[in-house]
Amino acid sequence: MPRTGPDIPAYVPQGNECRLFETAWTRRLPLLLKGPTGCGKTRFVSHMAARLGLPLATVSCHDDLTAADLTGRFLLKGGDTVWVDGPLAQSVRNGGICYLDEIVEARKDVAVVLHPLTDDRRILPLERTGETLEAPSTFMLVASYNPGYQNILKALKPSTKQRFVMIEFDFLPRGQEITIVAAESGLDEARVAPLVDLARKLRALKGQDIEEGVSTRLLVYCASLIDSGMPAREAVLAALIEPLTDEPDVKAALTEIASAVIA
Repeated sequence: MPRTGPDIPAYVPQGNECRLFETAWTRRLPLLLKGPTGCGKTRFVSHMAARLGLPLATVSCHDDLTAADLTGRFLLKGGDTVWVDGPLAQSVRNGGICYLDEIVEARKDVAVVLHPLTDDRRILPLERTGETLEAPSTFMLVASYNPGYQNILKALKPSTKQRFVMIEFDFLPRGQEITIVAAESGLDEARVAPLVDLARKLRALKGQDIEEGVSTRLLVYCASLIDSGMPAREAVLAALIEPLTDEPDVKAALTEIASAVIA
């Protein structure tokens, strides 16, 4: 039975993703989340881990992340050489959710390590120790990526994608996003509404003047600044425009759009 209560991170479902997550966990299926930056993927995983009462190990993937960073390595401790599990090995050994955030950013050898965990074997071979860890029923592998950032050099292979059940995320509808930003920031909904409208206009420019649209996370930051007394124009510049571009011409154009929306 899923847990409820104030200790569960707030999350507003967009569809059937909560039921799908629970079913994937029950049936021991790996899960892949895809969607734009800041649309709620990480919050969703935190919400579901707490709801199911499972420990959560989150790994932020990056260019230098290797398979050894996930599985573990030998380290010197007090003059002795001891094996120390990485976050993936710990989760497989003890149960819980291992969440690989932006998996497409990791080095390619990481995918090879994950393959035995994403089929019916559900095992993690540790070559350096000679162990083969069998994942308990409480273990779940969850990964996420932003398809907008994929290119020839950084993309998930079809053979890797087809090892996961997948959920696609997007930004919330206008009314729901206003409610969420207001609740997270403390700013009243009437003052949040134009910020959300501006974000939706800027998101429409993705792939043209800017690489990525305004995330819900940035909206919360902006609304929090305003709620603390900062003038709206200054907050919008600091939280919604400056993070999107370093180009002066593009920044000027975005500022002009903001001026037409924010009084």
